[in-house]
Amino acid sequence: MAKHKKPKPFRAVEAVKAAAREKIGAPPPTRRVPNIKKERRQKHKPTLGKLLGDKLQ
Repeated sequence: MAKHKKPKPFRAVEAVKAAAREKIGAPPPTRRVPNIKKERRQKHKPTLGKLLGDKLQ
């Protein structure tokens, strides 16, 4: 026999949020703000050959 699922306890916060979603709609998804300090930088300095090759072109 399959066990019956126990109903979750009532939480006012969840009820209020569900009612707000029905009336107003879901909030827009958040947008990630890029962190300037953690931007990807080059791991190695460019070699002399690459520096000279870029200037010639």
